[in-house]
Amino acid sequence: MSLDVNPSALSSPPLLPYNVKVKEVFVSLMDGHCLINEVNKAQDVFNVMARRGVTPNIKMVDEALNLLAEMDCKKITPNTVTYCSLIDGLCKTGRVSHAWELLDEMHVKGQPADIITYNSLVDGIQPNAWTYNILLDGLCEGGRFKDAQEIFKDLLIKRYHLSVLTYNVMIKGLCKEGLFDEALTLLSKMEDEGCIPDAITFETIIRSLFEKCENDKAEKLLHEMIARGLL
Repeated sequence: MSLDVNPSALSSPPLLPYNVKVKEVFVSLMDGHCLINEVNKAQDVFNVMARRGVTPNIKMVDEALNLLAEMDCKKITPNTVTYCSLIDGLCKTGRVSHAWELLDEMHVKGQPADIITYNSLVDGIQPNAWTYNILLDGLCEGGRFKDAQEIFKDLLIKRYHLSVLTYNVMIKGLCKEGLFDEALTLLSKMEDEGCIPDAITFETIIRSLFEKCENDKAEKLLHEMIARGLL
């Protein structure tokens, strides 16, 4: 038995405005596919729903979580689009802790999160400086520095107020990657943005420079650190 509904057909303009009824149509299609063991098609419907910008409600997210459990039972690994869409839905319905659990599950199952996923988490957690620091530091330490860079750039573009701790996390990440010129550039930029570097900022760069035998640059920064009264 088949539902004879091609998910690609859902990408054409809808006959109805996006309201509760349209959301119920998507949920019903997902339900129907799951009932007849067409889990992959249910996943396709969910992904199309997300791409079309249908704002999720709690019922839709619950249905998607049930779909995820069904896929797990059938040893089907959800793709990155499915995970990202579900994480976004969880954040938009206030279930951020569950979204973080799914992020961990993505890594375990070899489905790397992308910048869209992290932005969903940042937008969903009513972020503050402490939240940014945890997220950025976790990405840098976890070998996902490029993702950390993308989020950091996005925060700058959106004009979020970033503390010296946030800059220190990124400078540490740059030094860990051996990007010393970029670290020095960020040191200058943070002051342009009105954020004054502290002793940890200088110590992070100086230590890394000495470790890479960049003694002249390290000593220059050391003298600047002393001149500022930070040592």
